[in-house]
Amino acid sequence: MALVKETILKGPAIIDNADFSDLIEIMARLRSPDGCPWDREQTHDSIKGHLIEETYEVIDAIESRDFSELKEELGDLLLQVIFHSQMADEAGLFSIDDVINEIVLKLKRRHPHVFGDTKVSGSDEVLLNWERIKKTEKNRSSHLSGVPEGLPALSYAQKLQEKAARVGFDWRKREEILDKLAEEIVEFTACEKGSREIEDEFGDILFTLVNFGRHLGIDAELSLRRVDKKFRNRFEIMEEIAAENGKNFADVEINDKEKLWEQAKDKEETV
Repeated sequence: MALVKETILKGPAIIDNADFSDLIEIMARLRSPDGCPWDREQTHDSIKGHLIEETYEVIDAIESRDFSELKEELGDLLLQVIFHSQMADEAGLFSIDDVINEIVLKLKRRHPHVFGDTKVSGSDEVLLNWERIKKTEKNRSSHLSGVPEGLPALSYAQKLQEKAARVGFDWRKREEILDKLAEEIVEFTACEKGSREIEDEFGDILFTLVNFGRHLGIDAELSLRRVDKKFRNRFEIMEEIAAENGKNFADVEINDKEKLWEQAKDKEETV
């Protein structure tokens, strides 16, 4: 392994059997005075967007069931963890070893039914214990504390609902949520267009839909992402069909656009 590490750190080569320590050493080399100018210039703030981007690329690989791609994207995501840890280490704040130690201790603390004597009846009780332990650890005043406000809105809504549900604040039956949804739609349609009220009522509809999906075991954020991708794919097929017929899609009449949409659906299903 020493030879592998020396090869990695001293020059370009196709190597195999690298391990976690090799990645750490490469990141340290990239950030060193004789390393990469771009890597040396980065800060926690400058690369935080990459962390989000890499996370979504991992999700894309999972949804497409492309496990070769998933392997690569997980590596890219891991690199972000190493990058932030290296910068923190340089600043004397913490190291990657501290990061690993912290998560190991946390997992043991929050799984007393595995590493201790606590008895649980099932996964629901596991989650309830997790929230109780976490609330104590963080000295938080609210059970909703800790949900990142920077999450996409649908994910944020679902996380808030899940947290509330874990401490007993939840709908008892799905039918009740549908009744609430109908009520919210009535309130929405009664609002004056262009008002702040109609925007709030629309938000209430979305929030209720997220709740209903959650009760069905649906992740609202991922569900909408899949529909977004489906829409984009079909739209691009429509444009291709129009171009094949010598037409600019933007100039096609709406009735013909609807026909193109049906053709795109048919074409998509045969792929």
